[in-house]
Amino acid sequence: MNMQKFSFKQFIVPNFWKKLAFMLPAVIIMAVSLSILIEIGWGTDPASFMNLNISYVAKLSLGNTQVLIYSVLLLFTVLFGVQMIGFGTLANMLLIGYIVDFCRWVWKNIGFAEFIQYSMLSEKLIVFFLAITVFVFAASVYINAQMGTAPYDALPIIISNAVPKVPFFLIRILFDFSAVAIGIFVALISKNEIQGSLIGSVCMSLALGPVISLVGKILAKVFENNSVKNQN
Repeated sequence: MNMQKFSFKQFIVPNFWKKLAFMLPAVIIMAVSLSILIEIGWGTDPASFMNLNISYVAKLSLGNTQVLIYSVLLLFTVLFGVQMIGFGTLANMLLIGYIVDFCRWVWKNIGFAEFIQYSMLSEKLIVFFLAITVFVFAASVYINAQMGTAPYDALPIIISNAVPKVPFFLIRILFDFSAVAIGIFVALISKNEIQGSLIGSVCMSLALGPVISLVGKILAKVFENNSVKNQN
C-alpha cells in the first residue's frame, strides 16, 4: 500500500459550493429516511445494521456508536487511503447517526413510531419502499458529489487496492457480509434481539448501483455546465 500525505487542499474540490449544496442535504435526507427504516425494522444498509446492533448492546446512542466505529475506520483511511478524505467523509461520520437519533426522538413524540408499529402490512410496505427509494436516491447524490468517501466505504476500496487480483464487487460483498455478521454476532453473544433484518439491505444493494449511475450522469451535467459558466 502506498501511503500518501494528507493535505487540506483536497477538501476544496472543483465546484466546491455547488457540490456542498448537493452533498449536505443528501446526508440529512439519508439520515431521515434511515430513521424511518429503523422504526419499521425490516432492514437497513449493512453499515447501519452493524452500528445499530452494537449501539443497542453497548447502550450508546447510534450517533456516538457511529462516531466511535468510524473513527477506527478513519484511522485506516488516513494511513492507506488519505486521498479519499473530504468534507463528505466527515459529514457522513459525524451527522448521520445523530440526525437518526434526533428523528427517532421526534417520531416517538409525535406518534409516528407508534403508527408504524401498529399499522397494516400494506401501509408498512408503502412507507418502507418510499423510505428505501429516498435513501437510495440521497445516497447516490452523496456519492456522486465526490466530496470524500465515508470511512465504511473507504475500507473495501483500500483492501481492493491491496489485492487488485480480486474483483472489487466480491470484496465489497464480503465486507458488507462481515458487517452484517458482526451485528448478528454482537446481538447473539449479548442474548439480545437482533435489530433489523436483511430485507432492506438486499433492496438497497439491488437498487443503489443503477441509481448511482443515473444520478451521476445528471450531476455531471450540472457541474459541467457550472464550470463552463465560470470560465465564461
